[in-house]
Amino acid sequence: MDLELAGRTALVTGSYRGTGRGIAGVLAGEGAHVVVHGFEDGQPDQVVAEIRERGGSAEGVVADIHSDQGASSLAEVAEGVDVLVNNYGAPGGSSWSDMAVWAEEWNVNVLASVRVTQLCLPAMRNKGWGRVVYLGTVGTHQPNTRNAGYYAAKTALPTLVRTLAMEVRGSGVTANLVSPGMIATPEVQAMVMRRAARDSQGDSWPQAERWALDNSMPNLTEHIPTPVDIGRVVAFVASQAAWHINGADIAVDGGARDA
Repeated sequence: MDLELAGRTALVTGSYRGTGRGIAGVLAGEGAHVVVHGFEDGQPDQVVAEIRERGGSAEGVVADIHSDQGASSLAEVAEGVDVLVNNYGAPGGSSWSDMAVWAEEWNVNVLASVRVTQLCLPAMRNKGWGRVVYLGTVGTHQPNTRNAGYYAAKTALPTLVRTLAMEVRGSGVTANLVSPGMIATPEVQAMVMRRAARDSQGDSWPQAERWALDNSMPNLTEHIPTPVDIGRVVAFVASQAAWHINGADIAVDGGARDA
């Protein structure tokens, strides 16, 4: 299937590492020009180089989207963006016994993406075509006691995406949420390997993956997806083929909610 992303420009926030890196690579493989975002000078460089080595098109951009002023440095880039993937987000270690980082978790996981969306929307509406894809988490349906503020902030995203879809109705712009479960980023793999080793559950990724599924987050496929696996779903949601998907929260969790 031709996703008709060739010639489109895609901005993926936080794409210098982890899940965003995988998404950026998939979009570039589909022919999009990818803007790789980082927070510090040099952060996007390796991902940009990897994409170009594979024959794709990419450029790096540095912006601290934690503030209005920092996000404003994306204004020029935003004018050419057709696909915005609001991938960036992170837990801050909040709990019910310590409220110190709750506001920051809201800023990181909600407001940062709103700032970038506001910058990109005018050009999308003018062109009559655009895709805004947010990255959520299955944890909004299955939170745990750690990072309470993070899960509370992420829980706002389905409503945020729905109201955005209503805001741009009939414009050719769509807004959707992709909600994964556990993702086998290098950082997650390293963490799972350490924990599995402490439980004497083997020293290979297949063994550690089995341990994680049994002890941390089970799902019905009994495998943990890679960032590229998530990127393929995001690419479809961003495609012309998905033009009638709008305001949706799409679970990409292997059935973890029912496991």
